[in-house]
Amino acid sequence: MPRPEIIAHRGASRERPENTLAAFERAIELGAGGVEFDVHLHPDGALRIHHDPLPAGASAEQLRTLPTLQESLRVIVGGGLTAYCELKSAGSAPGTLAALTASGGNGAVHSFDHRLIAEARRFAPEIARGVLEVSYPVDAMHALEMVGGRDLWRQWPFVDEALVRTAHATGARVIAWTVNDPAVMERFAAMGVDGLCTDDPALARRVLGT
Repeated sequence: MPRPEIIAHRGASRERPENTLAAFERAIELGAGGVEFDVHLHPDGALRIHHDPLPAGASAEQLRTLPTLQESLRVIVGGGLTAYCELKSAGSAPGTLAALTASGGNGAVHSFDHRLIAEARRFAPEIARGVLEVSYPVDAMHALEMVGGRDLWRQWPFVDEALVRTAHATGARVIAWTVNDPAVMERFAAMGVDGLCTDDPALARRVLGT
């Protein structure tokens, strides 16, 4: 059975500050297959990488400390990894998709706001899409099917073998997040989970023997 893809959550965030170029570079060094990171659109039109919304009136100096999407893609895609962009704010889809297309590399988008992923489908249907969930819906595949998505990003306590079978029967992938426990990594690998989003890609590589 193929081993799950190891996806560094906000980069190698156990070793470097999350959502930074240093964390992305370290993920490459550790042999991750992909990097997941957060994209915000700012009023000045810039797409910058950080998790929490900035306070109103954040200064230009504060913004300059945050990597841009283009800088991040140069590191991640340039390093041969897949760039998994979480769309965090309204209006972030068009610019993110344009940047992924321009990078010429392997990239995808996902979000808790499934409307943004539906928007992404209209702008660039060729770029892979995913939905984030923190539950186990009765119809487990409904949201993903509504946006024509490929990747079901599910918080790890809500992932089981039945879900993996259902997803694979439709051609979808299951990515479990955020998985930092070795026993959980082993269990998910055995059931065929496609990706493990983890803060510790070095641990995941040791556990999975990759």
